[in-house]
Amino acid sequence: MQLLTVTDQHTRQEFLKLPLRLYNHHKFWIRPLDEDIENVFDPKSNKTFRKGELERWIVVNHQGETVGRVAAFVNEKTKDKRNDQPTGGMGFFESINDQAVAFALFDACKNWLSERGLEAMDGPINFGDRDKWWGLLVDGYQIEPNYLQHYNFPYYKDLFEAYGFKTYFKQLTYVRKTRDPLSPKLAKKAERLQQDKSYSFSHMRLKNIDKYIKDFQTVYNQAWAGHGVPKMAYVQAKSLMYQLKPIIDEKIVWFGYYNDDPIAFFIMLPEVNQIFKYVNGKLDWIGKLKFIWHKWRKTCNKMFGLVFGIVPAHQGKGVEGALIMAARQMIQDDYHRYEDYEMNWIGDFNPKMMRVAEQVGGTIGKTHITYRKLFDQNKEFKRHPLI
Repeated sequence: MQLLTVTDQHTRQEFLKLPLRLYNHHKFWIRPLDEDIENVFDPKSNKTFRKGELERWIVVNHQGETVGRVAAFVNEKTKDKRNDQPTGGMGFFESINDQAVAFALFDACKNWLSERGLEAMDGPINFGDRDKWWGLLVDGYQIEPNYLQHYNFPYYKDLFEAYGFKTYFKQLTYVRKTRDPLSPKLAKKAERLQQDKSYSFSHMRLKNIDKYIKDFQTVYNQAWAGHGVPKMAYVQAKSLMYQLKPIIDEKIVWFGYYNDDPIAFFIMLPEVNQIFKYVNGKLDWIGKLKFIWHKWRKTCNKMFGLVFGIVPAHQGKGVEGALIMAARQMIQDDYHRYEDYEMNWIGDFNPKMMRVAEQVGGTIGKTHITYRKLFDQNKEFKRHPLI
């Protein structure tokens, strides 16, 4: 076999097309959009290149067939953040079930990162924000992947762990039927706040999108910044909201207020992979027509929780219960649009959010693992700290 650096159009296409050959007849795999993968590796599209660099490889067997791929990357903004050692990343790993192929790819990442002064690598992760392409699927293979989330073969877990990767944290996806009952504890929490007229809860109105951009930024920066994610500038919040606008269903995007100041959000979206699976990775004019058709036909009957947050000053007061119960009234009683619900990307380092997911009635349906490989095997391994 031969390890090749991705440097030209042929190797770029081989990198992109390998999953099609591996998963072509797999029942639950959904082909990602080509442009979503290619944008990760395009400096014009991916702002992470401003403070980082990456390299990609494929492995070709003796018959000239591509049998593996991987990428390694350094993000200068995060390599030392919350780490005991400079830590890089690897991701977009795909391989046949062959340890020699997998280890050749892992070695390429390790050597490239070591040359740049890194002492560990996390993987499989994204070269960019961690809400996309983050973590290895280790449980829940019978459930279709959500948009921008990994789906992989069960044997990948064995390959990673045989190489010496250890669990840094787990990402849990909680699933439930939309109209199943909620925990009575949520109703009790909601009752306390319903007596206080200072609190109010309402769903988004797209005609006032600029107001909700500011509200989202305010809550996000207080609730999430500092927990391994940077603060979000207004221009970033605006860009994100307008990117999501074509798929936003305003009746499932909820905000909480205290004396009209934003203090919480519960943002859910239609799970667009339920539509994208019909476009076969191509969002060309034919793919766009298919997307519009299936959106009009309301093909998507699953929604997912994108993000949930409460500012610290109002945590522990029952806000989560009141916000969820307000959304429940709309989703279960007034607006019978979705059958299934998934809460994505809840880290096992965040027990508060795990409790919220359980109170909502969710059970763990999918588990992804973010692994870490220390290059010095004598160094103490530490898991992600609890928050």
